[in-house]
Amino acid sequence: MKEKILNKAAEKFLNLGVKSVTMDEIAGDLGMSKKTIYAHFSTKTKLVEATALHVFQKISEGIQAIREEKNDPIEEMYEIKNFACTHLRNERSSPQFQLKKYYPKIFETIRTKQQQVMEAQIKQNLERGMAAGIYRKDLPLSFTSRIYFVGLLGIKDLDLFPEGDYTTAELIEKHLEYHLRAIVTDKGRAKLNKLLNTNS
Repeated sequence: MKEKILNKAAEKFLNLGVKSVTMDEIAGDLGMSKKTIYAHFSTKTKLVEATALHVFQKISEGIQAIREEKNDPIEEMYEIKNFACTHLRNERSSPQFQLKKYYPKIFETIRTKQQQVMEAQIKQNLERGMAAGIYRKDLPLSFTSRIYFVGLLGIKDLDLFPEGDYTTAELIEKHLEYHLRAIVTDKGRAKLNKLLNTNS
């Protein structure tokens, strides 16, 4: 039952934003009473926190599964990007920014976890790419992984990238290409160009 509530809450929060969705609406969609939800989550804040962690866990597991396939490092980055875009939808203003505005402690918890997972994933990807000769050998691992994460935070800033100028998918795509072009060797650039031409 708890999993069912979390899945429905995640669907509604991602599509409509955490502020605009009520406990009544979630209960109605599930065909249950609000009391049943409160039996598992005593407040909406508790539900928002559990849902945010639930979504984070699902995405982390999906990313880990992609990493375990040990594909070409450049292809791996694009597979992870596609996976994340599919699960986070294309709503730029609702979930992320409402979470930050109305539930700042939960937002900070999730962001810290995101940073830890992202830095570990990028470092491992960099090491594999350097060993394969498709990333430059002189890359500072910690700096490169952190600057990639900082860039992801930056493209979510509506003051820098107003809603309507780009979709979420476009921003993530451009950010990833920018990152890869900065770190690839000639061999890696050829792989990247081939991948981009295939997908265009």
